[in-house]
Amino acid sequence: MTSSQSLSDTDRRTVASWAADCAEHVVHLFEEHSPGNPVPREAIDRVRAYARGELSAAEEIKRRFVAGRAASGVDDPAAAAAARAAAQAAAVAHMGAHALGAAAYAAKAAALAAPEDAHALDDEVGWQLDRMTDEVRRALARLPALGEDAAGPLGSGLLASGTLGEVIRAIQADLRRPRPAAR
Repeated sequence: MTSSQSLSDTDRRTVASWAADCAEHVVHLFEEHSPGNPVPREAIDRVRAYARGELSAAEEIKRRFVAGRAASGVDDPAAAAAARAAAQAAAVAHMGAHALGAAAYAAKAAALAAPEDAHALDDEVGWQLDRMTDEVRRALARLPALGEDAAGPLGSGLLASGTLGEVIRAIQADLRRPRPAAR
């Protein structure tokens, strides 16, 4: 049985581009601490290629853990969170819910990089929401609420608690709000 967190291949490709945007917005935090390591940036490039239909889900599923390993190679928490954002984006080909993981880790990275800025987390989430197309919103709205379905990243694991859970809950709350009609 497929998890409700998987989404269709079409929806995964739709949200992959947004997940790549989220990860790319903070990947510089990783690159500043590990300038010779191209893995997170390459993962983001592959996510974009998957979103465009240039790579298959099967190809990307095999590679989804590569970017996450880069996080263990840095000692800066913001840099590690940025690498994890890229890893979550790379995992969208496997399960669409990872797009919310990419956004959550990106927001966490932004907040960790600016501890003096009490609004850094909310500003990053706002930036992410502003970049959501209607198609991305519709696809992400098909996902179960955080903690509702244990069969995937939105279950009771790492993404459900702390800053990561806070970000995902904020995004999902925004997805439930009616959007103003276009003029």
